[in-house]
Amino acid sequence: MAHPDTQQDFDDCIEACQEAFHFTQQCAAADIREADAAMAKCALICLDCADICAATLKVMARGSDHHGDFCALCAHICRACAQECARHDHVHCKQCKAACELCAVACAKHASEKHAL
Repeated sequence: MAHPDTQQDFDDCIEACQEAFHFTQQCAAADIREADAAMAKCALICLDCADICAATLKVMARGSDHHGDFCALCAHICRACAQECARHDHVHCKQCKAACELCAVACAKHASEKHAL
């Protein structure tokens, strides 16, 4: 479980993952509804990002020894998602980009806390 001094950092990361999950789901759904083949790449990375954000917030909430491993991947995928969303001028993409950037920063703080085998 998280040390009491780091619980706020964990909570901040959990909240950032929740926000990114929310906005990536919204963005993917909007991309799909547009039925524009050019938005397929955006929808797919959003779905990948939503999955890793959901998994990361779960391991952070339970204070898993492997939280750093999840955070490293989550930060990476969030940066990729933000980069893709930055290519589009849709409100949902802008919201997604902002949430993913914040999540990447929050997760990066824990990415070095990887579990040693």
